[in-house]
Amino acid sequence: MRRLIIATRNRHKTRELAAMLGAEWMVEDLTGRPELPEPEENGSSFEENAVIKAVAASRALAGLVLADDSGLEVDALDGAPGIRSARYAGEKATDQENRDRLLAELAALNHVAEEPVTARFRCAMAMADGGKVLGTFSGSVEGRIVLAEAGTGGFGYDPIFIPDGYSQTFAELDGETKNLLSHRGRAMAQVIEWLARCADR
Repeated sequence: MRRLIIATRNRHKTRELAAMLGAEWMVEDLTGRPELPEPEENGSSFEENAVIKAVAASRALAGLVLADDSGLEVDALDGAPGIRSARYAGEKATDQENRDRLLAELAALNHVAEEPVTARFRCAMAMADGGKVLGTFSGSVEGRIVLAEAGTGGFGYDPIFIPDGYSQTFAELDGETKNLLSHRGRAMAQVIEWLARCADR
């Protein structure tokens, strides 16, 4: 069985990525590594932040390390929360607090009730080993924001995001469908192709 370290302490994210990789991969994350400090995510893009996280973890741990940085861009908010998605309501904000801030800001816009609130999820991933970046990958999915949360699955902004072509939020869709559609799923498809081509060389 091959091993891949995910540079995250978000168990929801780890489970999603492990499901996409399949049973042939043993997936670990950083939840059992409290001694490793969180790197400062001071990049100006999702890709830069993914690289920062992958490189930091790969310098401390042996083997392939995958990191991602992802977030939501809402057109009515000029692309916010963007790279601040996980910290939109503060550095230690919960998913609910981030959603509450986003929905409050949208509710304050007069035109929101009259037209779709277009948005997209973006994801960038970086693979590293021994402090060296081996590859970067990206994916995105277009959709719209709803002002009333729906669904209990997923995490982050999933309960308020409906992907184009669907009437359910990411939190209402089953995991298999979401993984095929999502920004993270699309980036992971590139990762899986890279692993099949390069990981054993």
